[in-house]
Amino acid sequence: MNRSLRIAVADDEADMRDYFSTILPHLGHEVVAAAKTGLELVESCRITKPDLVITDIKMPDMDGIDAAARLYKDAAVPVILVSAHHDTTTVRRADGDYVMAYLVKPIKQADLEPAIAVAIRRFDQFQALQKEAADLKQALEDRKVIEKAKGLLMKKASLDEHDAFRRLQKLASDKNKKLIEIARMLVMAEEAYGG
Repeated sequence: MNRSLRIAVADDEADMRDYFSTILPHLGHEVVAAAKTGLELVESCRITKPDLVITDIKMPDMDGIDAAARLYKDAAVPVILVSAHHDTTTVRRADGDYVMAYLVKPIKQADLEPAIAVAIRRFDQFQALQKEAADLKQALEDRKVIEKAKGLLMKKASLDEHDAFRRLQKLASDKNKKLIEIARMLVMAEEAYGG
């Protein structure tokens, strides 16, 4: 893995925090926080803004799954959960969008490195899909506004669909604006006149 990451870790066991603080730099990463509890993890991540979080599940005051959910609400960050347990209830609870990998203790370097690579790759893909979905949603909303503006021009200026669209394009070009901006202005003007 070429990409150096800023990683926050959390475990209530000091030896696990020490393990992560030793092994992760050997893998080319920086440990920006080493928390003892879920609450401490959330607070330290708000300050350090890590690229990745590796957290134990069973911790005092807030478990790793709840901490991960809270972190994701603040700012989307990929999470690798670590646990000595792998019962179905825990695994089912760990099924959030933010959980990219699940490791069972004891953790070996040979397990950690590929888990980090896969978690980052999955998270990047997940973020790209979310952006694509948001872009498609926006494009659909824009299309509806453009269609409405085109309909207004067809009605008010007695134009056919093709000419109404051409008029929108010409207005956008003449005013050095995007087509959607011109369409919004026409629709707002029509609403202002009570149309």
